[in-house]
Amino acid sequence: MTKIYPAIFSPNDDGSITIDFPDLECTTEGRGLENAIFMARDCLALWLDTQEMYERPIPAPSPVSAIQVDGDDYVTLIDADPEVYARQRKNTAVRRTISLPKWLDEEAAFRHLSLSAVLQDALTVIVNGS
Repeated sequence: MTKIYPAIFSPNDDGSITIDFPDLECTTEGRGLENAIFMARDCLALWLDTQEMYERPIPAPSPVSAIQVDGDDYVTLIDADPEVYARQRKNTAVRRTISLPKWLDEEAAFRHLSLSAVLQDALTVIVNGS
């Protein structure tokens, strides 16, 4: 589910922009506005996903009008979907060491088979029952 939080954008002398979420304990930085928005969304989604994964409380967003800024800083709303990170985390590859007979390894190499792909396909059939 998409969540929206206010973020303070602070332009830096080198053209980068530091982004701070006052309601959360997260900060990021981007090169230029487009990259800063991308980084802010990425940072927010990752932070929210981590909180949910460890069953930590997630504070409610503050109203934009309640946030004070200095100088050239400005506040904007950033949206993010932590479920995207949850799906990526579930699909992250993990390394496993397996043993198989030498003749079977040689046959797989002769046929140019990817053992990882074969194992994934076989396990998917077993798990899904099809």
